[in-house]
Amino acid sequence: MNANPTPLRTPEQARAWLDYQGISISQWSRENNVHHSLVREILAGRKKCLRGMSHNIAVLLGMKAGVLTTRPARVAPTRAPMQASQAGAAA
Repeated sequence: MNANPTPLRTPEQARAWLDYQGISISQWSRENNVHHSLVREILAGRKKCLRGMSHNIAVLLGMKAGVLTTRPARVAPTRAPMQASQAGAAA
């Protein structure tokens, strides 16, 4: 049994689909709360769309089978400023 009955779109087909809908990349990006430059990178084939927001965009455009991820990207924790006593000990 095929989990995805509709065939996946190529980047060219996804761009043609947007044109058929009369939607610009920027408008589609705003409606889906994604950055337009990332959508352009995906449609140009410069992103692999393996995880995170690029994965979600590819799924929404019909270029990839899968589910939308709700897990945010991991961001490196910011370092607290060094205390004066620590700064002296490090030197």
